[in-house]
Amino acid sequence: MIVGVHPLAGFDKLLHYRVPEALRPEVTVGSLVRVPVLSALRLGIVGEIGAPRDFPVDRLKAVAQVVHPFPALPRDLLDLARWMAGYYACGVDSVIETMLPAAVRHGAGIKEEKLLVLARHLGADELTALEKRAPQQARLYRFLAQQFRPQKKALVLSRLNLTAAVVAALVKRGVAREASQRVERVAYGDFVDQGELVASQPHALNPAQAAAVAALGDELAAERFGVSLLHGVTGSGKTEVYLRAIDQALKAGGGVVFLVPEVALTPQTVARLRSRLEAIAPGHRCVVWHSHLSEGERFDGWLALATGAARIVVGARSAVFAPVQNLRLIVVDEEHEPAYKQDETPRYHGRDVAVMRAKLNRALCVLGSATPSLESYANAQAGKYRLVELRERVDARQLPHIDIVDLRIEAMKQRTLPALSRKLLDAMHARLERREQTILFINRRGYSTAMQCTKCGHTEECTHCSIALTYHRADETLRCHLCGDQHPAPLRCPKCGAPEIRWRGLGTQRVEEAVRRLLPKARVERMDTDTMARKNRFREVLAQFRAGRIDVLIGTQMIGKGLDFPNVTLVGLIDADISMHVPDFRANERTFQLLVQVAGRAGRGDRAGEVIVQTFTPQAEAIQFSRHADFAGFAAAELKMRRDFHYPPYRHLIHHLFRGPNPEKLKFFAEQWARKVEQALGTRAEVRGPSPSPIEKIMDEYRWQVWYFTNAVTRVVPELARLRAEFAWPDDITQVLDVDPMSLT
Repeated sequence: MIVGVHPLAGFDKLLHYRVPEALRPEVTVGSLVRVPVLSALRLGIVGEIGAPRDFPVDRLKAVAQVVHPFPALPRDLLDLARWMAGYYACGVDSVIETMLPAAVRHGAGIKEEKLLVLARHLGADELTALEKRAPQQARLYRFLAQQFRPQKKALVLSRLNLTAAVVAALVKRGVAREASQRVERVAYGDFVDQGELVASQPHALNPAQAAAVAALGDELAAERFGVSLLHGVTGSGKTEVYLRAIDQALKAGGGVVFLVPEVALTPQTVARLRSRLEAIAPGHRCVVWHSHLSEGERFDGWLALATGAARIVVGARSAVFAPVQNLRLIVVDEEHEPAYKQDETPRYHGRDVAVMRAKLNRALCVLGSATPSLESYANAQAGKYRLVELRERVDARQLPHIDIVDLRIEAMKQRTLPALSRKLLDAMHARLERREQTILFINRRGYSTAMQCTKCGHTEECTHCSIALTYHRADETLRCHLCGDQHPAPLRCPKCGAPEIRWRGLGTQRVEEAVRRLLPKARVERMDTDTMARKNRFREVLAQFRAGRIDVLIGTQMIGKGLDFPNVTLVGLIDADISMHVPDFRANERTFQLLVQVAGRAGRGDRAGEVIVQTFTPQAEAIQFSRHADFAGFAAAELKMRRDFHYPPYRHLIHHLFRGPNPEKLKFFAEQWARKVEQALGTRAEVRGPSPSPIEKIMDEYRWQVWYFTNAVTRVVPELARLRAEFAWPDDITQVLDVDPMSLT
């Protein structure tokens, strides 16, 4: 028996090995094995069984071990890995490493817990003799004799203040015995204890929801591949539609993958799924899957899915690779979110990979959003996806009223640029008096975007990156949010020595300070990557907010979508312009999506909601369309612009980035490459560049870029791969190919 193995050894090759007779019953396509590579044993995935003709079988090394008695990668994931390698211009080995959790690759194992139980009772004389010779053993015996069930060994030793030697001696006498039980590490397994589970009863469907459930149900019943775009306004009950579809898939014996864009959304989603599905059919365990879990939690979740013990997984981007058996449904919630795009190799997009995995399984993929990506919306308009719409909020709740505050006028009135306009501050006062809650959103952490000298104009910049340092007032530091470098904030201008240093721009810390100063009685919490570093901190803050122990929640994009808090009646967008004025053709789309999504957090209960948007450009299309939640109008205007300039979704975009320490050398090789590739690709792609990246230097490396616009990625990527292999790249130049990039910086 000969197998082809993809070794996880840093190179992309299929190596062949013979399988010893004893291991043959356990080996199949997708098996995780250990194989010799040079002088070391490496993990690998069996990619094929058999070998080409005239293969030198007698010279093959042998497979050393089969790690699990079942495939670690189901066949659909192996096929998906090969497709991703071809589409995203990366190695199959790098995709497989991404698919297998580190806990599986690093050898995390099953956790066992020792139990103690009484093996036989002692007579009175035996017990008296034991008390004389070994009083500690006698004390342990008496404790075990009073128990009705096995006791945890560690707990017994701690409670009685005994050593393991005492237990060992009692076991040796045959009086007690040790047993082992597997301990499953379940992420968020304490929801019931924490009171985080929401009501488990299904909600009554309104006519639009009922029509959506029927449409998705027809697709599921057909048992064929399909993609449905569920476009529903914020608060329209998309989650209830998802849950009905999941229930149908599970009752038909299928598995389900549920993707959410942010880790912060996972606890709430898990709570809803567990409370509903476990109530409907006990045993439908929901596995959690994201990067903030411990290795043990990841391993036990993976094992439950790979063995079929669990059939539902909910998590962030990488959950699309969970080894769910008999996959029938994939839900991608908030499908428009850039967080679904991986920013390191393999640079895949979770939404697009979900569609392909559904295709490989002849399953249904549901993409849901109040503000769909223009790529998905264009596919729906073209008939590639089925469009299912929810146009109204549940229970006839009104969309929140949106007020626009012109910061130019506000700055003139107050003779300074305030963090909170008078209108927003008054509205917050009113909510505080009515014991209602407020969310303030600003997509920038820190205190201010820069420290600037008002005398000479000097701005402190990172010495390693070409961006201004962000001022963090909590610890009086200037930090670079690209490379992480930081140093104490100066008291005087480093250039001219003047003390006239001022803060420029706003961040979450500065907004928090303003709220605490202006609303001293308010209970305030800030939610950004600076405050959410500790595991489970997301859950704690959201649980406190839901319980009404926080009046004002200030945060970045992690609070801007998906969260459902009925007592929130006011949302303030501190600076709506941050995402609009960047060199990216998606800037308007992102701004519109952000405004609508954040506004959707208000008025989700019985009381009407209000949204106050602070901006310097109130006339901008993104702001005006978002004011009326007019997605169709915005999409029509934006798609016309994209069509005129041949931007996605009308053509694919491939970004080629070059990095190196020498700017002149980097420029020279980028220009040489661009000339070569332009000649080779001909009419298959339009080549633009090379040019410096918008951020020219990061971590002491200069950056140049080339863009390829093409109608067919698969006609361009293989040629680029061939040319890259032939081109004489210097050792100090790194190049990165990103297919369908979400950021142009």
